[in-house]
Amino acid sequence: MDIKELRIVDIQPSQFYISEEKLEQIGRWFEPGDLSGFEAVPVKELDGQVIFTDGHTRAYAAWLAGLERIPLVWDEDELDWEAYRLCADACRKRGIRSVADLEERVISGEDYERLWNNWCDVLHEVLELQRADGLD
Repeated sequence: MDIKELRIVDIQPSQFYISEEKLEQIGRWFEPGDLSGFEAVPVKELDGQVIFTDGHTRAYAAWLAGLERIPLVWDEDELDWEAYRLCADACRKRGIRSVADLEERVISGEDYERLWNNWCDVLHEVLELQRADGLD
């Protein structure tokens, strides 16, 4: 799969909120006509689908600006892929299949911390307990 051919809307998000504060910070430096300073957004093919592993807010800002493609990079980090699988599944269950579906999910930084970060913390705790009990 050629990473340069991937469109923003064809990549599955792995988070279901966007922080309004992060979006405002990106708006201060983001120039849709000049992506030279745009750090490539990491993606990973997981279960036959390409997902964002980070950079959701940058991807969303680019989509808002009307861009179809952004710099992407294959994520080579050793991350908890089971957690990402569960996050992507949770997104799909909420009807989130692209960054365009995050339009109604831009929330304050405080709400982002409470809703998204806490959800992730609980997910990691559950996974750790399952692994400790040999249930994974």
